[in-house]
Formats: sequence, structure tokens, C-alpha cells
Amino acid sequence: TALEQRIGAPLLVRTTRSVTLTDAGRRYLDECRRLLAAIAEAEEHAAGAHAKPHGTLTVTAPVLFGQMYMVPLALRFLDLHADVRIRLRLSDRVVSLVEDGIDVALRISELADSSMVAVRVGAVRRVICASPALIEREGVPRTPDELARFRIVAAANVTPSTEWRFVDRGQPLAIRIEPVLAVTSNRAAIAAAERGFGLTRVMSYQVAPQLAAGSLVRLLADFELPPVPAHLVYAQGRQASAKVRAFVDHCAAALRGDPALG
Repeated sequence: TALEQRIGAPLLVRTTRSVTLTDAGRRYLDECRRLLAAIAEAEEHAAGAHAKPHGTLTVTAPVLFGQMYMVPLALRFLDLHADVRIRLRLSDRVVSLVEDGIDVALRISELADSSMVAVRVGAVRRVICASPALIEREGVPRTPDELARFRIVAAANVTPSTEWRFVDRGQPLAIRIEPVLAVTSNRAAIAAAERGFGLTRVMSYQVAPQLAAGSLVRLLADFELPPVPAHLVYAQGRQASAKVRAFVDHCAAALRGDPALG
């Protein structure tokens, strides 16, 4: 209340059930966060943070990518830098680096123009796969139109609609699908496909181990959409602290060498 009186504008909307920010309050909060981050950066710079990585590093990545790649990378980074602590936020929801206090984000998408710095680390495709047992039992679809005769397992966060998109001789092609099973977990969809229940469509890196082991087979590769780039994104540019620059360099070197992201 005292702050609102001093500023001369309402910052919060108060009810008996909740307290929420007004538009002025949200702008004020964002500006204060920006100023506090600048102060923290100045203090770290003066203390030598740009010479030696230290402090807390907040990183975000998609759930399965984080489990497969970011956790091992974080463990190796922590072994190398005893003065760093990492908070790894795994979520398939795209979060704001500024609003959520994120230092580094792994993004698998085409990036919009922004003030963020993006380091490309690879590319992945959306692939359709099935178990060898299913293929032996039901055959191989030769074109996307033939998907109608197969049971479909849809991962909802990869396939939010009832259409799967393809490219046929350079032309876009959309095929309507009717999933027999829809799940919100990529791992669950992959497990169902490995058991021979049906076809599924996920990101190529998510099934790279299964494809290498032969428990899943890639289908309709000639109709796949162009690859989707993967980037490490951070906000501070050349002024990034040592912990951010060191972590990005550490991850970029490892990810670029992974065949599943090539």
C-alpha cells in the first residue's frame, strides 16, 4: 500500500480470494527485475565472475531432452566447476527467460528475431516409427495415405492436432489421423510403439537409442518435414557471466558431436 501511494498507481488487484498484478504492477515488476539483474551482474563482474564460473545457474529444456542430454551434461559441468549450482527446469512449456529468471534455455524450434543470443547445436526431425513385430504383422506404409490402416499412438505435446504434416515431392501434405491412444508423455508413446501396439510420431532424438538398437524402425522418411533446429539461448550476450558462457560452451561442444542431433 505504501509503495502504491508513493508511486501513485495501483500495483495489485486484491480480492478475498486472490491478489493479482495490474498492468502497471506487471510493468513495474519487470523493470525492477531488469534493474536488479543489472546490479547483480555488475557485482559479479566486480567480484571476478567473468574470470571464474560461480553462483547459481538456472537452465530449462524440454522434459525428455533434459533427461537424455541436459542432466548428464549438468553433472559433468558440476564436476568441473565446484563453485556452481545448477537448477534444471524441465518442461515442455516454453518459458520466458526474463520473466522466469532463466540463464540458458534449450529450444527446439525456429526462433523468432529477438535480443537473445542463440547458439545452434543441431537439428532434429519428426519421425514415424514402429516395432519390427508390428511391421512383420501388418506391413510397411509406403505413403502417408496408408497410415489410415494402422493404429496410431499420439504424443499430445508433439501432436496437439489431429493432423500429421508431410512433404510429398516438394508439396505440403496433411493427413488426418485418429489416434487409438493419446498420451501426454513421449516416453509412454515410445513404449507403446516398442510393444508393437501401433505407430507413433516423435522427435528423432527421442527414439535415437531405440532406432540404433533395432527395437523401433523409422518409416516414411522420404515424406518427413525439414529438420527443426536446436539452439542454446541466453539473454546477456557478450556480457554473459562466466558461468553462462562456460556452460553454453560445454553443452554446445557435446551436443554438436552427438549423431542424433546431427
